[in-house]
Amino acid sequence: MRLIALLLIGIGLSGCVASTSAVYEPASEANFKPRDRELLAKVPYAKATIPEPYRRHIVNYHRKETPGSIVVDTDSRFLYYVLPEGKAIRYGITVGEEALTFSGIAKVQRKAEWPTWTPTAAIKERLGPSIPNQVGPGPHNPLGARALYLYAGGKDTLYRIHGTNQPEYIGSAVSSGCIRMTNEDVIDLYNRVKEGTVVVVLAPKQGDSPNNPQVAIRMPERSLPF
Repeated sequence: MRLIALLLIGIGLSGCVASTSAVYEPASEANFKPRDRELLAKVPYAKATIPEPYRRHIVNYHRKETPGSIVVDTDSRFLYYVLPEGKAIRYGITVGEEALTFSGIAKVQRKAEWPTWTPTAAIKERLGPSIPNQVGPGPHNPLGARALYLYAGGKDTLYRIHGTNQPEYIGSAVSSGCIRMTNEDVIDLYNRVKEGTVVVVLAPKQGDSPNNPQVAIRMPERSLPF
């Protein structure tokens, strides 16, 4: 088991911009359940310093998605939870390498707390025979504390929005296609999202980039207080 744990920490398994370093300020633990506190106290990774732009912020948001929707900008490694009155909560994320990403419109059809991870055949083929067939819930699990399962046309896309056991990669494109968040942020998002929530994953070069208008403009320096 120890070998499996080290393996899961060391490689990007979730089957699923310039930035400046700053002191990481953890999200509020007010919404943590006792199980969350217990398992997050046992995480096998070092506490990561999340670059300041990828911490949770409220931003001005100019797109027209309905409040309660999720928009994923893979170009800039941001996920937006749309609020009323032209605002959104912006979270930093890890995204898949370009050839492995999903884009389009999906819905959250299932939610899970501390999910079990079962790698797909494609992931096992890509990452090798040492990958276990299944990893149970807990701090070693690459899906982390929460998972939102994305469906399109009534079918599982096999893409997830989920936590991570590799928070140091927030802001990068290294996963096997899924959208990773810090465990603190995915718990926050999970508590806001309902089944049936629309998720818009922008195609490459459709989000923030030198060639496109910004999806959102951040408000003056302030992290979310909740």
